[in-house]
Amino acid sequence: MYKLGVDVGGTNTDAVLIDENLNVVGEIKHPTTGNIFEGIMGAVQGLLAQTGVDRGQIAQAMLGTTQCTNAIVERRNLAKIGLLRIGAPATLGVPPMADWAQDIRFIVEESAVISGGYEYDGKALNPLDEAAARAFFEGLKGRVESVAISCVFSTVCAEHELRAAQICREVMGGDVHISISSEIGSMGLIERENATILNAALYRVAERFTEGFAYSLKEEGVTNADVYLSQNDGTLMTMDYARRYPILTVACGPTNSIRGASYLSRLDNAIVIDVGGTTTDLGVIQNGFPRESGVAVTIGGVRTNFRMPDVVSIGLGGGSIVRARPDGTVTVGPDSVGYEITKRARVFGGDTLTATDVAVRLGMARVGDPERVKDLDEGLARRAMDAICALVEDAIDLMKVSGEDMDVVLVGGGSIILPEKLAGARCVFKPAYFGTANAIGSAISKVSGTYEALIDYDVLPREQAIEQARAEAIELAVRSGAIRETVEIIEVEDVPLAYYPGNTCRVKVKAAGELAG
Repeated sequence: MYKLGVDVGGTNTDAVLIDENLNVVGEIKHPTTGNIFEGIMGAVQGLLAQTGVDRGQIAQAMLGTTQCTNAIVERRNLAKIGLLRIGAPATLGVPPMADWAQDIRFIVEESAVISGGYEYDGKALNPLDEAAARAFFEGLKGRVESVAISCVFSTVCAEHELRAAQICREVMGGDVHISISSEIGSMGLIERENATILNAALYRVAERFTEGFAYSLKEEGVTNADVYLSQNDGTLMTMDYARRYPILTVACGPTNSIRGASYLSRLDNAIVIDVGGTTTDLGVIQNGFPRESGVAVTIGGVRTNFRMPDVVSIGLGGGSIVRARPDGTVTVGPDSVGYEITKRARVFGGDTLTATDVAVRLGMARVGDPERVKDLDEGLARRAMDAICALVEDAIDLMKVSGEDMDVVLVGGGSIILPEKLAGARCVFKPAYFGTANAIGSAISKVSGTYEALIDYDVLPREQAIEQARAEAIELAVRSGAIRETVEIIEVEDVPLAYYPGNTCRVKVKAAGELAG
């Protein structure tokens, strides 16, 4: 039995095959194409030809894709939606999309704010205005196929959102796509609502990449595989789940690299540096999974608060352009030759000095033709390497939460430009298969369940509350497809909320287990 992992990046589509013992059987890089499925098919074709495995033995196929991120950033392929906010009159002071850029506001065809919603302690502000909700959905019928529903403090009580969704289906039919904010974001109405709007607008993109991936596999004769999508917490989701929550695929690329780095290095806690052709992403492995960002995250100019990996990106890659200034200083990037590196870099016969040329000149890497950079001044090359190290070492410091050195894992094809010693790093690892760590991370990912609630410890003692949350998280993981016996708790968090009555804490527990075969 084999697992197929595919990760679509901006420059390359990486694919790997892993056997039942999680050993890498084969890996390949294929240029990403304008039609991403041509790139996927090319990668899968090459991988199958390379390994010669029986297609019928591939039981699971996992895809990590940047399609949703690109759609938001580029303002393309986003569907028009209807937005219903439940929270009048309390939330009328800040209208929906108050801080959105004009070039993305088009996705909301019509919005309304109706009576209802909750206080922070779960008490109803006002009864849900069901007549107003029904009238709003009647007006949307035939105009949009996707609806976002948000409600003030729905993370405390979601009854009004669920009832509004029920009314929406009664009016608009069972095929309408409904995104509910309590299932997507965290505390904070505006950011949670924003994430829900984006999720609703991505439904066509989700249909395209889920159906396209399944079609690509079928075309290549991979017909016995269960298909999964990577999500941005380092775990997997089913095709149906991906269609419901496409927003959760945003930033799954760096997440897959972090998971792959953890698996390849056998480290559960470390900083991961993923170097591509244009940019370098830094993240943190925390107990084997990516560390989550604790602040609101902006995607394409839209502030959101759904879970996202804590990642720092810098303008440094294998194709970064190196320039010598008249005063003798040397700069590296942030501009890059990108996917044209095999044409424009000096080691490949081009005339542009890149970070890869510097690494080859200093004997750190053997790619292209080293003779083409033999005449490069060694002093200039060393100053360029000092500039590269300074960029990375500053970013390492940003990722650390203490002054202590941490282990560092280098992955990504561009990591050949980094040395074996970096300030702030206790030890630098570059594992085997480092170039396809993202696809490996996709292939070996687990299935998770996360339970989050506000609990007053004066009502339910802390020990009981956390035990109850642990049990709920395990059940959520099992329902998502994890084997119960393999599920383990990977994160427990309880944060006191001083502005809430009593001894209220936000309790969050995450569990993960192996995917059922």
